[in-house]
Amino acid sequence: MTLHKFATVHHRQVFYREAGDPSHPTIVLLHGFPASSFMFRDLIPLLADRFHVIAPDYIGFGHSDAPAADAFEYSFDNLTAHVSGLLEQLGLGAYILYMQDYGGPVGMRLFLQNPGAVSGLVFQNANAYTAGVGEAPAQIFLPLWERRDSASEAGARAFLSAETTRFQYEVGARNVEAISPDNWTRDQALLDRPGHDAAHLDLLENYKTNLAAYDSWHEALRMHAPKTLIVWGKHDPFFIAAGAEAFLDDLPQARLVWLDAGHFVLDENAATVAAEIKASFAD
Repeated sequence: MTLHKFATVHHRQVFYREAGDPSHPTIVLLHGFPASSFMFRDLIPLLADRFHVIAPDYIGFGHSDAPAADAFEYSFDNLTAHVSGLLEQLGLGAYILYMQDYGGPVGMRLFLQNPGAVSGLVFQNANAYTAGVGEAPAQIFLPLWERRDSASEAGARAFLSAETTRFQYEVGARNVEAISPDNWTRDQALLDRPGHDAAHLDLLENYKTNLAAYDSWHEALRMHAPKTLIVWGKHDPFFIAAGAEAFLDDLPQARLVWLDAGHFVLDENAATVAAEIKASFAD
């Protein structure tokens, strides 16, 4: 059974899904953009027999609070602070981090803050290398990162459109009829909340802080050498295959599993991903 819970963290309501026996190893599932913990709905029950599973929604996403951009600093540091506060409130002293897309910057910040608490890493189309940035996102976001103005925002706004949201889920799928429309319908309804575009534009601009931190991330990976599993949709046009391979430069012991999939992989590959996680991390 998956439980649906709220916690107050730094005066904000943070929603999270929880399943499994708390005495088992904990795995924290960190979602991507523009998703929420809903993206893990099929994976959670497949892991819950061997893991204690926690899947939060970041502030501004899913069922968590979504304050206006002028009332909350939408940055990856701040998203991480609320996830970290939740984990602390739940008394979790050790956990595996599963990261997809935005989950990578959040998870790597958690890892740098407290590497001793992280017993393993799972990267699923969560980039940490400049080699992994696809041509299309580079063309859209480099102008925004260099100078945010009406022209650069116009390109980034295309990333908030219904067409792009659906494309993110369907691109690279073996069978698009296996991809639930619930994914992009739910995400788009939340993206389209009045005024919420400003929050997401702030985050898209703030993504440049992740690239600036890549060297420190790589150093931490080499220093601590956490057990690592990389599961990667090889047809992802946003975070391309070179980004998955780059991890092996810093983590030569990591296991890399290619999936016949795109950016979001779980609608078609949840069972495969769960089996790989269990093979790597289950006691």
